[in-house]
Amino acid sequence: MFQGRSALALDAKGRMSVPTRHRDALMSQCEGRLTLTRHPDGCLLLYPRPVWEAVRERISALPISASAWKRFFLGNATDVELDGTGRVLISPELRQAAGFEKDIVLLGMGSHFELWDEPRLTAKENEAIAGGIPEALSGLSI
Repeated sequence: MFQGRSALALDAKGRMSVPTRHRDALMSQCEGRLTLTRHPDGCLLLYPRPVWEAVRERISALPISASAWKRFFLGNATDVELDGTGRVLISPELRQAAGFEKDIVLLGMGSHFELWDEPRLTAKENEAIAGGIPEALSGLSI
């Protein structure tokens, strides 16, 4: 399970360094083989390849009425690998789609990660807080 928040910076080539605490787990879980794709909230999703393959199968099985979403998720999916120093290259197209400049945030979301442009994530979090606690979370006690 991946969790936690890491502030990262992209290098000049668009690579991000995966924090060591996640790198070791990714190497053992999927030999550093990952898949990146877009999310409609404006972030990128980073999956260990075996997890992505299961998600991809579920998306592929959607009915024709969901073709636009199939194109969105599958058409933007890119297979990547951790390099020898634990970095992942994010394609220019995906960087542009997510609004990445330099400062990004990696959020562990259990089975996968979200990658956010830092200002965009802050705006999303503030929007969520301003909207109050949604009904779906009303029974959750933390």
